[in-house]
Amino acid sequence: MNPHWGPVKRILFRFVFVYFLLYTFPFPLGFIPVYGPIIEQPYTDLWDKAMPWVGERVFGVEVLHRPLGSGDTTYNYVQIFSYLVLTLVAVAIWSLLDRRRANYEKLSAGLRVYIRFVLATAMIGYGAAKLIPAQMIPPWPSKLLQPIGEASPMGLVWTFMGVSASYMVFTGASEMLGGILLVFRRTVLLGALVCIGVMSNVVMINFSYDVPVKLYSSHLLLMAVFLAAPDLKRLANLLVLNRPVPPAERRPLFAQPIRQRTAVILGTIFILFVTGTSLYDSYQGFMQFGFLSPKPRLHGIWEVEELAVNGKVQPLLATDETLWRRLIFEWPGTVGIQHPHETDARYYELKVDPGPHMFTLAKYDDPKWRGALDYKLVGEDVLMLESQIEGKHIRGRYRRMDDSRFRLISRGFHWINEWPHNK
Repeated sequence: MNPHWGPVKRILFRFVFVYFLLYTFPFPLGFIPVYGPIIEQPYTDLWDKAMPWVGERVFGVEVLHRPLGSGDTTYNYVQIFSYLVLTLVAVAIWSLLDRRRANYEKLSAGLRVYIRFVLATAMIGYGAAKLIPAQMIPPWPSKLLQPIGEASPMGLVWTFMGVSASYMVFTGASEMLGGILLVFRRTVLLGALVCIGVMSNVVMINFSYDVPVKLYSSHLLLMAVFLAAPDLKRLANLLVLNRPVPPAERRPLFAQPIRQRTAVILGTIFILFVTGTSLYDSYQGFMQFGFLSPKPRLHGIWEVEELAVNGKVQPLLATDETLWRRLIFEWPGTVGIQHPHETDARYYELKVDPGPHMFTLAKYDDPKWRGALDYKLVGEDVLMLESQIEGKHIRGRYRRMDDSRFRLISRGFHWINEWPHNK
């Protein structure tokens, strides 16, 4: 016999049901091979048209676009507001039309299964990006030169994570463990608790270090709490009140065995697909940007050793704003040039012609500007540059900096420390 829900519980369930569906839709349609993005696009376009209107009419703000890389834009906050308004309207209508229903046991079970897979997909995706260290890459050369006081809080977190592959793998394994445990009915509660622990830390990092995933990570934490909520009384009896706890009742989603087996098979295929594609994407990112990514021959930081103008060696003055103090080669097709009076480098588009041994530089903000330099690589660590600049013959010798100079990446792990190496 199904229990009778009170009015508050029924209204609360309606709110949670509508809001979570609005927030997560069109999951899982986007995972359909080939056709997923096509199916998602009309829904995305609808919100893209509605959010500027809501932002201007309701808040008097301009919602320009949906930039990639940030989930805490004005667009996102206006969208959350819209979700809440639509949810309240839907709950009011639903409550008026469905006043006599005793409970939503079946619908609640279906929602729990849906949220399990939504959360599991997110946790597996984020976990895979760390299990194969790809989300946070090792500090690139310009990051090693950046004074710590000029780093952003988010940049500090990314550097902290990127320095240690072992810690990143540990966090990724924890996230994936929580996601995988959610897939099986027997381990849903354990998976939810693991996700609560992991996501509480992630949410605190995002809020404390201004990482722009605050809204999304908070919603993932809420989903984990939602999944654990029905067992809170049992957990309190077991962990706090030291009372005996009966086993939880597990009911299949469908009464017909054929439907239940079909659901299990489809769910298994989906999770295997998500796990496989997430690990593959992470592997691709790891091989392109991670610890084992191929480095170009000139990769690294090159510091000036000697500069000659019209054949005469010039003193390397820290006040000389025309001096190229360092050259930074990080990614193919670009070069950073650091002047003595600057802590940040200026980046130029770079074309390397190995035939005549020539660098061609172009400014990103001025496509008409061009600069050409002859180069010669002496051994592996000495670079000679020569060019005519403003009627002067310039010749410079640069030496590649040894990574061991940077304690952050050369210190490594030590079982024995006679004193704290806290620099």
